[in-house]
Amino acid sequence: MPEPILLAFGVSARMRGRLEALYEVHGPVGGVRPETVPPEARHARVLITIGGHRTDAALMDALPDLGLIACYGTGYEGVDLAAAKARGIQVTHAKDANATSVAEFAMGLVIAASRDMTKGERMLRAGEWPNRKAERMPLVPGLAGQRMGIYGLGAIGMRVATRAAAFEMEVGYHGRAPRDGIGYEYHPTLRGLAEWCDVLVVAVRATPANRHAVDREVLAALGKHGVLVNVARGLVVDEAALTEALEQGAIAAAGLDVFEHEPHVPEALRALPNAVLTPHMAAFTLSAQRAQAKVMLDALEDFFAGRTPMNLVAEMA
Repeated sequence: MPEPILLAFGVSARMRGRLEALYEVHGPVGGVRPETVPPEARHARVLITIGGHRTDAALMDALPDLGLIACYGTGYEGVDLAAAKARGIQVTHAKDANATSVAEFAMGLVIAASRDMTKGERMLRAGEWPNRKAERMPLVPGLAGQRMGIYGLGAIGMRVATRAAAFEMEVGYHGRAPRDGIGYEYHPTLRGLAEWCDVLVVAVRATPANRHAVDREVLAALGKHGVLVNVARGLVVDEAALTEALEQGAIAAAGLDVFEHEPHVPEALRALPNAVLTPHMAAFTLSAQRAQAKVMLDALEDFFAGRTPMNLVAEMA
């Protein structure tokens, strides 16, 4: 008899086929809550979810046979780790499976926001270029010689740093503590990093402790010529403060792939010409998705074979 698993979100037809060949698959049930768990899925041994979905103690209690919560991506901020640990439930995630793709995308946002790419595209598409032959686009500093500050020098942050260095940028970072053997300049406070840098890239893992870490104070420190890029999670940035800073010119521009209440993006933010906005797509590459799928399938195989999965979240290891 195949082991029962529950999907908290829709997966590709190919992935579902791979799962159904091995397991009894239930769902998807979007944003799983205790009252939405189908009766036939209440004995699921595994919940496959994503970090942004709330997976709390009440949901775990509604799935009494649950032994593994497998987060498809790298994030797991929605999982109550203490509740899982108390119930003996293992929690896995994709670790650095998508780090290269996200770092590539982060640099794309850095370039687009810093070099006014979308402003130029809008001008061209509107047919305004022929009328502006004698008028240049506003001059911008470019990236060479600029300072990039990275908030969170993990798998993604390190890859962003190497790419920024290739663009001849000076790199500094902030995190919980300095990293051994790292040549980049460490800044003990996020505000200090913002004061130092020209471009601030948010690549930190989202936790309740860093909710709205990028606030009005940090944005003011970044300054009117500064650029903010966020490829971490929307909750790390105070979205209202950021919108205000962009509207008032307190910072120059922003590139955002993540938002505080996805998929909702406030109209005021969407209306800003100095914000480059994308729908949480940094990890949407074939290589990243294949790597994430493999990590997840390996976790399920290990769990049902009685082995400890290799990709447990750090707090559960």
